[in-house]
Amino acid sequence: MTDAPEQLSAYVDVWWEAVNDFTVLLDEVPADAWQTPTDLPGWDVRAVVAHTAHLESLLAGNEHEDVEIGDAPHARGMMGQFTEQGVLARRDKTTDELLNEIRSSTTARHTQLLADPPTDPAAPAPGLFGAIGWDTRTLLRNRPLDVWMHEQDVRRALALPGGMGTAAAEHSTSYLAESLGRVLAKTVAAAPGTSLLLQVEGHEPVAVIVTDEGRGQLLEELPGEPTVRVRTDRESFIVLAGGRRRPEPGRVELFGDEALGHRLLDHLAVTP
Repeated sequence: MTDAPEQLSAYVDVWWEAVNDFTVLLDEVPADAWQTPTDLPGWDVRAVVAHTAHLESLLAGNEHEDVEIGDAPHARGMMGQFTEQGVLARRDKTTDELLNEIRSSTTARHTQLLADPPTDPAAPAPGLFGAIGWDTRTLLRNRPLDVWMHEQDVRRALALPGGMGTAAAEHSTSYLAESLGRVLAKTVAAAPGTSLLLQVEGHEPVAVIVTDEGRGQLLEELPGEPTVRVRTDRESFIVLAGGRRRPEPGRVELFGDEALGHRLLDHLAVTP
C-alpha cells in the first residue's frame, strides 16, 4: 500500500501536470473568445481563469481582497460569494496578467511543496481551506480536480476538446466516483440492498450498495446483477458529477431499474 507522504506527493505531481496543461490551453485562447459563456452560471472563460488565479494565489500565500459582488444570484452560499469576490477583484487585469498570476502562484507553491513536502495527511490545510475544515489530504486531492475541471470548462466553451487521457482526468473521475454511495443512499434515498454499478470508459468499474443502516458502501466485488447499471464515457460522467450539464443524448446507458437510474442522473452532481 502507498504510504501517506508518497500519496501526498503523487497528488502534488498530478496538480502540477494539470496546471501546466491548463496554462498551455490558455495560451491558445483567441483574444475575442475570453467572454465566451461556460457551463458555470454567470462565468465566462475569463471568470473561470480569474477564479483559478484567485485560489492558486491564496495557496501561494497572497491575501484575499474583499470586494462588493452586487447582484450575483449564481454566487450561492458563503463559498460562492467568496469565490465571486476573487473573480471580481481581478476584473481590471488583462488576460496575460491572469495567466501570469496562475503561473507565478503555482510555481511558488510547487517550489514550496518540493522543498518541504507534506507528510501528514490529517494536518490542517493552510489558510481559508483549513478554516473550512479541510485537511492536507483533502486540499491536495482537490486541487488537480479543480484545475482539470476548469480546463474542461474552457475546452467545452470554446469547442477545443482534449485532455481526457491525462493523469488529472483519471484522478478527477475516480475522485468524483467516490461519492456514488452517498448519492445513492442519501440524495436519492434508495432502499437498503439497492446496488449500483458504474462503468466509465477507461476506468475500473465502481460498485456501491445501500447498507441496512442506509449508508452507501463501496463493494470490493462487483455484483452480478446490480439494481441499476450505468455505462458512459469519461466526459459525460464528469459533466454530470461535476454539476455542469446533461451530456449529449445517447452518451449514458442505463440497465436494470431505469427509473432509479434516471433519478440518480438527476442528482449526480457532487461539486458546485
